[in-house]
Amino acid sequence: MANHALSLAVNGREHQLVTRLVPLKSLVGAYAGTDGTAMTSIDVVAVVGLGYVGLPTALGLHSRVHRITGIDISTERLRTITDGEADLTPEDRRRLSIALADGSLWLTSDASALDQAEAVIICVPTPVDEERIPNLAALRAACATVVEHAHPGQTIILTSTSFAGTTRTFLVEPLQRRGLRPGTDVYVAFSPERIDPGNPDHVQRDTPRVVGGVTAECAERAGRVIGCLTDSVYLVSSPEAAEMTKLYENVFRAVTLALANEFADVCGGLGLDPIEVTLGAGTKPYGFLGAFPGPGVGGHCIPCDPYYLLWQLADSGPDTPIITQAMRSIEQRPKQVVRRVAEVFDEIGTTLVGSRVIVVGASYKAGVRDMRESPSLPIITGLLAEGAHVGYFDPLVPRLRLSAEHQLISEIAPRGCDWDLALIHTVHPDVDYRWVHDCPTVLDATYQFEDAPHRAVV
Repeated sequence: MANHALSLAVNGREHQLVTRLVPLKSLVGAYAGTDGTAMTSIDVVAVVGLGYVGLPTALGLHSRVHRITGIDISTERLRTITDGEADLTPEDRRRLSIALADGSLWLTSDASALDQAEAVIICVPTPVDEERIPNLAALRAACATVVEHAHPGQTIILTSTSFAGTTRTFLVEPLQRRGLRPGTDVYVAFSPERIDPGNPDHVQRDTPRVVGGVTAECAERAGRVIGCLTDSVYLVSSPEAAEMTKLYENVFRAVTLALANEFADVCGGLGLDPIEVTLGAGTKPYGFLGAFPGPGVGGHCIPCDPYYLLWQLADSGPDTPIITQAMRSIEQRPKQVVRRVAEVFDEIGTTLVGSRVIVVGASYKAGVRDMRESPSLPIITGLLAEGAHVGYFDPLVPRLRLSAEHQLISEIAPRGCDWDLALIHTVHPDVDYRWVHDCPTVLDATYQFEDAPHRAVV
């Protein structure tokens, strides 16, 4: 594996990473693939779940293993992938086309395909429900299917974010009940996914991964599989340590984003630009890891994953006031944006009721179609509840379903003069937003839409 440089923002104690984490050494039995990349002797790897994590994971294996079996229970999802309509980066879209053409990627909804796999990577979603309680249905079902088809010698790796102990509860114990002993008959580990959808700066190959095995042999074998995805693999002592690693990563991010939004409010009260202040603080080479403020926090990770920890600790764990308050702040952020829209209308001598508001960008982040937990949904719902007439513009998201009875269609060619206020929510690359300049009032929830000189910020 590559000697990946890591850093730890704890006042120069980076040397502890070298002494406490175990880097997996170079692959055994590797040889050059047809395109010159290092291919392992692994024949078939099955990826269970082909969503925003599973599909890039499958594509990351291309040219590194002989065959990839992509399994998903949704035939519609498989059709979307086959038709080339999946939400992917340009590089992954190219890789998908090649993998389908050369036959190295096989897509199926038939779980019996697991019987032929030497290694299985489980990448199913772990959402929360409306009460912020973890919904483990997909994870439980996927693990049960993998256990049913497990066979001696197989390596099974769970990557879906969940509570500490998930790997033992959903994989190790059921395998033992089948008579398969982890560490002897099968090899089980947890390796948290680190996919950053739509961000070409964070590619899998350059992103280190952590692996925690049930035994040392489990960790070694799982590390070799994960090593097909990244040049840097670090082993921790157990699946629970790896599971908690992922929770800590995302809890940290949640706290940082909540703080960034709060600090933006402070800067606004003092007439300062929070982006400038954040960049200024970011020049410090140690002890500061900043985030930019925005309209809220979306996606499949940050708004959901910390609740897996809070749920696990609810009955008998220690109090977690910082995490709890951060998640409460994140949940309240869209409501704060709606209030700010109302304030802007008050400032110009009109009211939100009956006004025409267009939300610019609906997906949770730039460059992706992903609407999961997008702040735009509660923002639009909140504006409608306040009596505004609301539209939106997002070329990546042609339809928004607000409820079973109510959906919106993206404006195709909006004109700024047709709206009283444009709320900047998500700015996609390579999209023409010049029409926004003609809108009489622009409220920028990204704090970075500087093309409209008359903008206000949240």
